[in-house]
Amino acid sequence: MNVGFVGVGRMGANMARRLKDRGFHVTAVYDANRAVATSLAQELSCAACQDLSQVTAESDVILTVVTDDHATRDIFAGSSDNLLINARGKLFINCATLSPQVHVDVEELAHKAGAQALEACMASSITQAREGSLYLMCGGSEDAFRKAEPVLQALGSSIRFIGKSGEAAKVKALVNMVMNINTAGLAEGLALGAALGLDLEMLRKVFSQTGAASRVLETDGEDMQNREHACFFSAAHAAKDSGIALDLARKVGLDLPLARATKEQYDRMVKEGLGELDKSGIAELTFEDRHKHSGDRM
Repeated sequence: MNVGFVGVGRMGANMARRLKDRGFHVTAVYDANRAVATSLAQELSCAACQDLSQVTAESDVILTVVTDDHATRDIFAGSSDNLLINARGKLFINCATLSPQVHVDVEELAHKAGAQALEACMASSITQAREGSLYLMCGGSEDAFRKAEPVLQALGSSIRFIGKSGEAAKVKALVNMVMNINTAGLAEGLALGAALGLDLEMLRKVFSQTGAASRVLETDGEDMQNREHACFFSAAHAAKDSGIALDLARKVGLDLPLARATKEQYDRMVKEGLGELDKSGIAELTFEDRHKHSGDRM
């Protein structure tokens, strides 16, 4: 099958590389940053499309990895150019973390155009995208899921069908909400340990062997200690995704003070120009004497 990509930043580009390695015919790529799309197209020997409709024309399956709700609505419903022009028979796999209602709306738009849409939310990062070991949570019709399975199996080591459109997005929002809370909590624990004069190598080891253990400790603890915040999942995305979860909570009348406080921290990072740091960069707000000198090391 011919596969196209819309959104070839850090995640999308590595997913395209992975599919190319697995023998899929990657035919077209598109990105708002045309230089990025052109560079990847040269690498993969495919078309760098200037129009979204051209990606659809060149592909049987189109994966979208875009930044947010607004961008997703625009690529599917833009007035002058969009992915659903002459889209009959095509399959769209939408991989970004979005509000659940956006996935529902995109599925309806796709059906009206004679196409299918599936959400395939990713609970993994850049390395897993390149290695084909993504954790994928899918929502939509079972028929669309079955048609997408060959692509999904090449990209992911864990593939879970959650249910109808929008359901996987709910689960992904909660995954990221809890991850972000854990990240903020770890940053505060390590910062307090440093302020108390404790050896952080020892402290991280104790954390790992007790109730303070977490996946975030494994991925971010050393980076927080060493101020290494190369971006795998940005603070800006953390703020966005915590916001999605808080919107869901408001709709069902729940108050989530930890999620709210965590989002406020990530919003602060964005406001202060630190939004493109990895989420581990939240430690820059908590460690004593770091924040006012944060520019020295980043």
